[in-house]
Amino acid sequence: MRIVYYLALRLGIATLTLVGVSILVFAGLRLLPGGFEQMVLGPDASVEARAELVAKFGLDRSGPAQYVKWLGTAATGDFGVSMATSKPVADEMVRRAPATIQVALIATATALAVGLPLGLLAGLGIGRWRSVGRMVGALGASVPEVVLGSVLVYVFSRWSLGATVGGYVPFTEDPGVSVRATLLPGMSLGIFGIALLVRTTRDSVQRVLTDGHVLTAISQGRSRWQIVRHHVLRNASIPVLTVTATYIGYLLGGALIAEILFSVPGIGLYVYSALGNRDYAVVQAGVLLAAAVFIAVNTLADLGYAVLDPRIDARRHG
Repeated sequence: MRIVYYLALRLGIATLTLVGVSILVFAGLRLLPGGFEQMVLGPDASVEARAELVAKFGLDRSGPAQYVKWLGTAATGDFGVSMATSKPVADEMVRRAPATIQVALIATATALAVGLPLGLLAGLGIGRWRSVGRMVGALGASVPEVVLGSVLVYVFSRWSLGATVGGYVPFTEDPGVSVRATLLPGMSLGIFGIALLVRTTRDSVQRVLTDGHVLTAISQGRSRWQIVRHHVLRNASIPVLTVTATYIGYLLGGALIAEILFSVPGIGLYVYSALGNRDYAVVQAGVLLAAAVFIAVNTLADLGYAVLDPRIDARRHG
């Protein structure tokens, strides 16, 4: 019953959060200078042409009336039609989602494969790994994604390492070409994830190594890897899980920059193009989707805490 109560509570909070996000993005778009009709028809369009376009998309209604109508249809999965192309937004999102998901998967795999072991070695202070971890954590978090992407483009093109810029095709059509087209944007996002995980894992491991039960195990002559396996990994995993969940939630927004830089036709590039055109329906759907993914991932991570450490669940429920 506790888990049911907790899920119901998180679902309620998530719903209120999404409604708040939808209000902010809905109002914010309409406060931007230059209306949709001006972007489409130009500044010299006649009053009649503007009025016809506004009426076509229901922009002649009051703001609250537009919002209520949009929210009601969005709740059913219908995000309306693009004002620029007249195509259903949901269909276009579904068509572009595989490219964004592929970039996110490569980024997550890169971050986990490099960040976790490097952070563990840095936390344990093995050889020069502590200095390496400190340097990677600092550089990866401070260098802008655009710079990292440009460096990767140069390196992979200079030595013909196989990755390409542009030319994306769905994975089901040609897996090799698809992966090569999403490798660079995924890796550029992954470098930031590596920095986050190295610093978090290193700090968590160092904290756990000072706990009383770990010091007792050391005094009993346990080997380093026995201590790591039986004490460090589990106890250091909760902060790492938190950062990983936050990073995965960030990827949908971070993919926007990567998709622009590397010409990947994903959701991020779609929303970015729509923002320039004042295509309200697309931008609203994109922001709402990003918020929903972020909330869902963090809710799953929160449930994972209770699995890793049941004491957390007990404290949460009194």
